[in-house]
Amino acid sequence: MKESSIKIDLAKGCGFCGGVRRAVQMAEEAAKDYMHVTMLGNIVHNETVVKDLEKKGVFVVDSFDAIDPRYPVLLRAHGSTPAVEETLYAMGLTILDATCPLVREIHKAIKDIEKEGRICLIVGDHDHDEVVGIAGQVSQATIVASPDEAKKLPTIKKAGIVVQSTQTQANLQAVVAELLPKVMDLRVINTICAPSRLYQQEAERIARENDAVLIIGSPNSANTRRLAEVVKQFNHRAMVIASANELDIDALNGVHSIGITAGASTPDCVIQEVIEKIKRYKPKEGYHGKKFL
Repeated sequence: MKESSIKIDLAKGCGFCGGVRRAVQMAEEAAKDYMHVTMLGNIVHNETVVKDLEKKGVFVVDSFDAIDPRYPVLLRAHGSTPAVEETLYAMGLTILDATCPLVREIHKAIKDIEKEGRICLIVGDHDHDEVVGIAGQVSQATIVASPDEAKKLPTIKKAGIVVQSTQTQANLQAVVAELLPKVMDLRVINTICAPSRLYQQEAERIARENDAVLIIGSPNSANTRRLAEVVKQFNHRAMVIASANELDIDALNGVHSIGITAGASTPDCVIQEVIEKIKRYKPKEGYHGKKFL
């Protein structure tokens, strides 16, 4: 048997986006300076990243009481509510702000919408950390996750929309289409970030141009799920995996080209491990894996 000759088509810009890379670097540098750093919740939605940072001295806690006041607290990439930030500052803690700058822009955008006297709408996932942080910037916000939810909203005189940074353009457009007939004055601020747009465009490209596609990322990662949604529209041979260990390599038997993309919180080392596993693959005659969806 010969080693795999599968063509690997790696999507442009996949893996860590700038905001995540910045947050992780800040956490690593803080751990070197202070030896111990705490975070209220995970820095990003990726177990590998969280475990690696813990080894370096960055620890996750789930309550204010669990914070050791001797050490700094890192505000994670997804952003926090003003109430959380105010409480941390009131405790007299050293605060390191690793909030993605693009998420901070969404915070400003929804505040502007409120100042204009509009009903604040957020197109995003309920209970997602980023969305919770955005909603907390204003006195009241309504989260709309889908066109079906938009259908159920009452008639509104004046409203404004911001968007979770990792949402798909398709979902935003579908939600807006439902709202246009029922909102007299609708302002839409498309806050889907540039990295997410690129990732989604590339996900469609590799899905169209290859026999099969791998999406690498944590099942807890919203942007990984978005990439999977895009891919599955154009290629039914798609597999979502968190690491190389989850790859049923024999599923690639008979595959000539494979596209690979990864969520914005997937580290480079995990992507490379998957690529190396594919490169080492030796096809088995007569076997076809069953893990592709």
